[in-house]
Amino acid sequence: MGSDKGKAKPSLWEPVRLGGLLLRNRTVMPAMGTGYASVGGEVTPRLTAYLRTRAEGGVGLIITEVMAVHPLGKGFASELGIYDDSFLPGLSELARAVKGAGAAVAAQLHHAGRETFPQVIGDQPVAPSPIPSRAMGQMPRALTREEIGELVSRYADAGRRAREAGFDAVEIHGAHGYLVNQFLSPYSNRRDDEYGGDAPGRFRFAREVVRAVKEGAGRDFPVIFRFSASEDVKGGYDLDYLLPLLPLLVQDGVDAFHVSRGVYDSPGNPTCPGLHHPEGINVEYAARAKEAVGVPVIVVGKLHDTRLAEEVVASGHADMVAFGRQHLADPHFLAKAMEGRHEDIRPCLSCNQGCIERLMFEFRSVTCTVNPDCGNEWRLVRGTRGRKGPFLVLGAGPAGLQAAITLREGGAEVRVVEREDEPGGQLRSASRPPHKEPYRRWVDWAVRRLEGLGVRVEAGRSSWREALPEEDWEGVVAACGSEPVIPSLPGVELSHNLEAREVLLEHVRPGKRVLVVGAGLVGMETADYLLARGHEVTVVEEAETPPVSPLTSHGYYLHRRLRDEARLLLGARVIKVTASGAVIRRVGGVEEEVEADSVVWAVGSVPRREPLQAAAELGLKTESAGDAVEPRRLLEAVHEGAAAARALLYPEEAEEEGRG
Repeated sequence: MGSDKGKAKPSLWEPVRLGGLLLRNRTVMPAMGTGYASVGGEVTPRLTAYLRTRAEGGVGLIITEVMAVHPLGKGFASELGIYDDSFLPGLSELARAVKGAGAAVAAQLHHAGRETFPQVIGDQPVAPSPIPSRAMGQMPRALTREEIGELVSRYADAGRRAREAGFDAVEIHGAHGYLVNQFLSPYSNRRDDEYGGDAPGRFRFAREVVRAVKEGAGRDFPVIFRFSASEDVKGGYDLDYLLPLLPLLVQDGVDAFHVSRGVYDSPGNPTCPGLHHPEGINVEYAARAKEAVGVPVIVVGKLHDTRLAEEVVASGHADMVAFGRQHLADPHFLAKAMEGRHEDIRPCLSCNQGCIERLMFEFRSVTCTVNPDCGNEWRLVRGTRGRKGPFLVLGAGPAGLQAAITLREGGAEVRVVEREDEPGGQLRSASRPPHKEPYRRWVDWAVRRLEGLGVRVEAGRSSWREALPEEDWEGVVAACGSEPVIPSLPGVELSHNLEAREVLLEHVRPGKRVLVVGAGLVGMETADYLLARGHEVTVVEEAETPPVSPLTSHGYYLHRRLRDEARLLLGARVIKVTASGAVIRRVGGVEEEVEADSVVWAVGSVPRREPLQAAAELGLKTESAGDAVEPRRLLEAVHEGAAAARALLYPEEAEEEGRG
């Protein structure tokens, strides 16, 4: 065996080949569903502008979001279609736009199988076997042999259309619990014919699909196969099971593999790893896959930092790195990284609020929590025709910081005043629980961005009223946040009543035994914070079902943490605080005393509306944003901050949008 001594290590920024396709570097934007297509599955100007912007950022390869190869294969209403020639004009326009901006582009071929709803496809979902997933709960019908053969032909036709439309490659989606994955797995495939029964039988459909796509598109047309290295679910497969398939797929025509993880039913959603997953969760899987095949391997999974990605490529663990949500947060992060401007990159938080959870749980098109321009690229070409100010921003929490950034980027003069000694608002406390540190990094980025634009946050301005008459303001953004609520109950005057945010900021220190009142996000995160510091924690929640959904990645972690290490009492409310704890009343009227050294309140907040009213009384044009409107998530704060700024910069456009 030859020595590698003296051999140059591969670089993330150097070209690489996928079959006969030469990519300008080893970075990939993986497929991420957006909801930007039309309900009929056509390409829209919104989708085209969104992908073109990412291509302009310097990525080597963009893989489009899912494209249905069959009408019954749509996973959501506005999924792109590639199952008919009528889609070709729009697909061709999309491919031209991406390639014109310097990136290569691959079409992702997809069939949802059982992971859809009858309301989406107008029929019963199909699958290898009549087994519903726990996540979707839809009973599918088993595909017949004849229908399987038809689907294989549909993949071939889709490959042909991708090439005719001008795409450089295709990716077959064999991951995340969709149809190809369903055939591969004993978790979802209980067939006893040639498409099931044992591993070779379960592998048959994937192999036939690959061969069909090669036949339809041409043997020289690159094919990527995306797969979940582990399903992370009881009864599912792991990488040892799947490894024998990979060399067979290379024989069938696969030119590269894309290593992901998980299915819809996987606890904690490792397919889109959240705050509590480690960085690069699939790197070791990719390294093992690379040892088994002689074609390039792409790895995805919480790889936001290009410096980490460079290490992955240089070490030989993977040939290419896919950056997903980081492309949503900052479409130009690669160009900044290539110039060494890492501190200028707006960081992805892995919060999932604006992207996957918005699409899957809210049934709305995706955006990005920290990038309000994501998905709006097609209508944000304004130049410098906005009003010039000066504008005043009251509050340097997330809404105020984003409002100031948007105003300054629009060419306006802006001042930001903050009553606390440092900026950040609620994110100062929200970034304190375990794994929430990225929220603080966003604050640091926003402050740096403003400083780069020539704006310094004036912190420690205890009285916002003094700022109102200081200049002739053209407009004011009221983003002064909210005040926490502690209900009026017997005993709340006792000194061991504490407020959650004060606890998180370590302004006060609770005793060993803590009763947290409220199981919303603040309450559960405060409990998590206290558990990490060795406290004994009981959480009381008046609602009979938890306000925080266990279906989200973050929610799943919090529920598991409290289930394993704390006491969670649902359907119970505090009726009195005592010297030794609190008295709670359970459903049915049963009362119980909970012993605690400290009672920590996390039962909500009320907006600070006085700044808005005072500015309006002075006749100033005023917009409010964030918790000053209503306490909610970071996503709403950032996006409302941007919207408030745009309403002041471009009032005529705001009026037109309102009439529209």
